[in-house]
Amino acid sequence: MKAVFSIIPILVMVSLSGCDGSNSNSDNQSGDQNLSLSFPSDYGKSPAGTLRPEETGLVYNQEAIVPPQCYTRHEALHNPCMTCHQSYAFGSRPNSMDDAALQAEYSFSEIGVTNHWQNLFEDRSEAVAQISDQEVIDYIYTDNYTTLIEQLQSEPWDGPVPAIENLHLGAGAFDSQGFALDGSHWVAFNYKPLPSTFWPTNGSTDDVMIRLPAKFREQSCNGSGYSRDTYVANLAIVEAAIQDLQQISLPPVDENSFCADLNGDGQLGIVEEIQRPDFYVGNASAVSVTPMLYPEETEFLHTVRYVGLAEDMSITIPARMKEVRYMRKHTFYPAPALLSQYGNEKQEKLDGNLPNFVSRGDSGLDNGFGWQVLGFIEAADGHLRKQSEEETLFCMGCHTSIGSTIDQTFAFPRKVTGAAGWGYIDLQGMPDAPNVGGTEGEILNYLKIAGGGNEFRENPEIMEKWFNEDGSVNEEKVSAADVYALITPSAERALTLNKAYMAIVRDQDFIHGRDANVTPAVNVYRQVDPETAPVLPEDRQYSWDMRLAW
Repeated sequence: MKAVFSIIPILVMVSLSGCDGSNSNSDNQSGDQNLSLSFPSDYGKSPAGTLRPEETGLVYNQEAIVPPQCYTRHEALHNPCMTCHQSYAFGSRPNSMDDAALQAEYSFSEIGVTNHWQNLFEDRSEAVAQISDQEVIDYIYTDNYTTLIEQLQSEPWDGPVPAIENLHLGAGAFDSQGFALDGSHWVAFNYKPLPSTFWPTNGSTDDVMIRLPAKFREQSCNGSGYSRDTYVANLAIVEAAIQDLQQISLPPVDENSFCADLNGDGQLGIVEEIQRPDFYVGNASAVSVTPMLYPEETEFLHTVRYVGLAEDMSITIPARMKEVRYMRKHTFYPAPALLSQYGNEKQEKLDGNLPNFVSRGDSGLDNGFGWQVLGFIEAADGHLRKQSEEETLFCMGCHTSIGSTIDQTFAFPRKVTGAAGWGYIDLQGMPDAPNVGGTEGEILNYLKIAGGGNEFRENPEIMEKWFNEDGSVNEEKVSAADVYALITPSAERALTLNKAYMAIVRDQDFIHGRDANVTPAVNVYRQVDPETAPVLPEDRQYSWDMRLAW
């Protein structure tokens, strides 16, 4: 069965021009004309297909670790680079990449000076016009994740199987505290999407889940085996470590499950706030707590999805996934070892060496800092397949050697702090919290500094909605809005962004980029001349902490 919902578009339409949109006159961009869409009442399943891509051994872009955003023209004025490139006081954190200078200058290898992300400059207006709104709705209401998991479990596969039953349902796969209902021990958490690639208004929704190894889930006294209280306590300890907090709230737990006085009151009982201990609890009590580092065998599951639309045309997280990303920390390196590894990484960059990662076959690529990185992406028919090694290189730069990350991760350091942040991602009502050390909302600050609604300094809908006519940010309006209002697109834009990405999927040219632009990017270099490219003045370079002061 299908439910029918009529859309009455607003009379004043936002032009989807520039990098992210088009002014197509097709039936799906029809001004004030009524449109009628059918919304499926259940989810069809994507058919299975080839699980692995053909690996030719040829590499088109040897600097694929440099993402498209790094070629944005900052014009010696704007700074969208600060969210990745940062330097912090020596010894203050394990990440010592110390790359804030990349905010100021374009520092590329001889190969990297050429922007290989040619999809940024492709005009997809005609391809987008050929896709109807109904085709988009039918497509994003299809489950391709379950098909992938069934293939991984039934076909010859030597890598991890990142399975959560009914994950295509989003929040429906988890309880109110974020625990997967299937007993797989994956836990969802609520976090603020990083500016600005993962803002839905720029083309994708996503969710992230964490899983700690078995000993972190097992009690060590008053019984044995799985203990949810022990697991909740250790998750809270990990959070306190990563966010470098001395105390943190958590859902109520009974300290008698792990026989440790975590709130320091001298007795064991039900607690809702703990002090960060020196060691984890339960069967992980021999594992020391290290600030800003996860324990060994921590896993993350990240699904990148289309921009979903509900029947009321609100923005949601849909069933269909663009990508499934998985990370596992196979080796714990203490801070002194990481200092040496970051030193080697910086020297290799200075020497102009091209990136090189060890392939682990079906387990993905090894980033050299203790993490294995594996990704799946849509094939032309929409089923999920393993990424090629070059396609996976796209993930490696951000999850290896940029200065702003905490233990090579983004989302968990940005979790809503404490008990309130355990549960599936929900942007509704989320405040625009400032970054740690900041004084104004992060999104407000980003819009002012970046000079646009994405890293390419574009997104006309954001500009129309949150900027004044003189190009300044409407600070009062931005400050009054929640995160959902600030970073989700209109229904029209959501449909257009989905169509643009569907065109990329059909072309299967991800090695040329996967940003959902309809018309060619304007504020992006095709070729960078480091000798003549402008340098960002010092007063436009900023210290920034990805953690949030909730």
